[in-house]
Amino acid sequence: MFNSAALEVALGIVLVFLLVSTVCTAMREGIESFFKTRAAYLEAGIRELLADVEGTGIAPAFFNHPLIYSLYSGQYQPGAQKRSTLESGRNLPSYISGRSFAMALLDIVARGPSTDVASGSPDLPPATLASVRHNVGHLGNPRLQRMVILAIDSADGDMERAVHNLHTWYDESMGRVSGWYKRSTQKVLFVIALGVVSVLNVNTISIAQYLYRNDSARAQLVAAAEQTAAGDLISAQVAKEQLMEASLPLGWSQGYGAPVVKHWDARTPFDFWNDVVGSAAGLLITIFAAMLGAPLWFDVLGRVTTIRATFKPRVPLTPAQDHPVSQVIAAREIAPTSSTVRITRTAEVTTFPGDHDEGDACDHRADEASGEVTHDEELPVARGGVAS
Repeated sequence: MFNSAALEVALGIVLVFLLVSTVCTAMREGIESFFKTRAAYLEAGIRELLADVEGTGIAPAFFNHPLIYSLYSGQYQPGAQKRSTLESGRNLPSYISGRSFAMALLDIVARGPSTDVASGSPDLPPATLASVRHNVGHLGNPRLQRMVILAIDSADGDMERAVHNLHTWYDESMGRVSGWYKRSTQKVLFVIALGVVSVLNVNTISIAQYLYRNDSARAQLVAAAEQTAAGDLISAQVAKEQLMEASLPLGWSQGYGAPVVKHWDARTPFDFWNDVVGSAAGLLITIFAAMLGAPLWFDVLGRVTTIRATFKPRVPLTPAQDHPVSQVIAAREIAPTSSTVRITRTAEVTTFPGDHDEGDACDHRADEASGEVTHDEELPVARGGVAS
């Protein structure tokens, strides 16, 4: 069972993880806004979905379609065939809905890849599934043609169902693109967290020991954690300010190492386990925790705060209360209508003052002088209480 101090240390550590991960996530978003890697991965995923990896077939027609072209500025240029961690998406869109994808694809099949006067003429008949199926062979892309035909044949003549089928196909394929982006984000976050944690020397082991031994610093961090958990997810600026204002052994000027925090001016002998292995372990714990993201640690912070609020420490008993017999009957007063009866705590027998003792069966013994024995049927009715 964790005691109150252990819960408070855990709460403080979770708050530190939240602050560090918030700062790292904000830096990752800043890098993303510059490179637009999400847009680059989306474009690469659509090229693979359309079976046009090189971007020389239907991919340019898709991105130049009015439904898609309105989502970005400039001209479409295919990205690299091999994805990189910080691939640039340039001016491409970071999000395309599944319905827009399906409708643009069906329109390209029905009216051709070019957007010109002929394809935009109002004299053209409405596109039907029959016309789409008839023109699908003009794509010159067997894999894509087969998928479009499957979506049309399973629609039972309903254009809306065909759109829904292609929409579902797109959404399921985008799960793979999300996996690409998440792995790229984890790599970038690791580098960012490595830099932030190393520069600030955010050592989880040292902080945990410091909080456990320093009541005032622990109380300050717990108060900040409860206030943070009661609100919304904090911004990067607020997280940075809280981290700098916290009474924690951060920075290389205050100390290093784990589990013992050392000072530069303290001439202590070199300890490989504490100074190298312990330091590396404490820093790596913080780095991997920061990679999990601020939303996760904000949720954990709320849960730990709730556990601490419901945690009731055991009140220590006095030596008299701790006696097994004394715990059976507590001293209390009972005030009936006729008279007052006091129950007292005793290790022997509970007596009722005020009653006349007319003899209790337990008080009658054999007369040792005369040798007479009182038989059971001659004993008076027993009264009183028997101690437990």
